[in-house]
Amino acid sequence: MESEIFRYNDGSPKTDGNYKSLSFVSEVIMSLTETSRFISLILRHKPETIGIMLDEHGWANVDELIAGVNTRYPLDIKTLEEIVSIDDKQRYSFNEDRTLIRANQGHSISVDVELKETAPPQFLWHGTGEKYTQSIEAQGLLPKSRLYVHLSKDEATAHRVGSRHGKPVIYRVLSGAMFSDRFKFYCSVNGVWLTKAVPAPYLQSCSH
Repeated sequence: MESEIFRYNDGSPKTDGNYKSLSFVSEVIMSLTETSRFISLILRHKPETIGIMLDEHGWANVDELIAGVNTRYPLDIKTLEEIVSIDDKQRYSFNEDRTLIRANQGHSISVDVELKETAPPQFLWHGTGEKYTQSIEAQGLLPKSRLYVHLSKDEATAHRVGSRHGKPVIYRVLSGAMFSDRFKFYCSVNGVWLTKAVPAPYLQSCSH
């Protein structure tokens, strides 16, 4: 579906000739990216930055979020809905009447996003940078500042994640064995697998 940012108010699509310039398009995309990153900071880590509070399940009031974000970046409900819908990782969710919004996972503050324990597939995957391998192979995967370790459903996704940290290194996680050993797993609404930690014996390096 074409982004609403690139449509006129009557819903008709803008063509290349209707844009003011390519730099205008670039500025719009950059602005949305910066705003989304700021929203991520608020909903995952520091709601106090704009003077709001999250409830126990991580929900923020949409009107309060928009008002707070507007102190840094221009934001209205249509733009917020656009950010949520086009986010490639589906980081955010609205409640049914769109009066509340929350991050689906990745929190460093203590909230309960109502994850249900789920049996994982036999294998999951974790992508990281080469500089972290010594620590991982000694200690396993730890959540550090987050509430959970994040795992990918396939190797390709893990490779993309690892590429953000330099030369990627991919680990296969023996999630089926972990589950048999009574480790708990959860799957967020956007398909990210979560667990509290992955001890080193349950990791297999898949990098070549």
